[in-house]
Amino acid sequence: MTAQRVTQAKDRLAAGELWEDYGLVLTSSVGTPMEPRNVNRRFQQLREAAGLDWLHLHDLRHAYATFLLDRGEELRTVMDLLGHSTYRLTADTYGHVLPSRARSAAKAIDDVLGGESA
Repeated sequence: MTAQRVTQAKDRLAAGELWEDYGLVLTSSVGTPMEPRNVNRRFQQLREAAGLDWLHLHDLRHAYATFLLDRGEELRTVMDLLGHSTYRLTADTYGHVLPSRARSAAKAIDDVLGGESA
């Protein structure tokens, strides 16, 4: 995040009076919201340079949500961060059972029932 702040500070200085402050983290060179076509074009360049031809931009959103849920973040928090209007949308889309969570749930039940964990 520090690198992005430095980049944005340089852009702000270069733009001078043309800078429009929307309070955004990622902006155009004059502070305005980024054009979707430009975001897609830049993502494509980065993806190709990394040799990830199979990766789509929306895959990053799915990974973000899945990682947060796997790390134990509350569903409400993930819902808010993704801008979803309901818990159900978030849960139905991203709430699939991850292997680590399934193991944790199985161990918890085993502990409750007094069994030995693997």
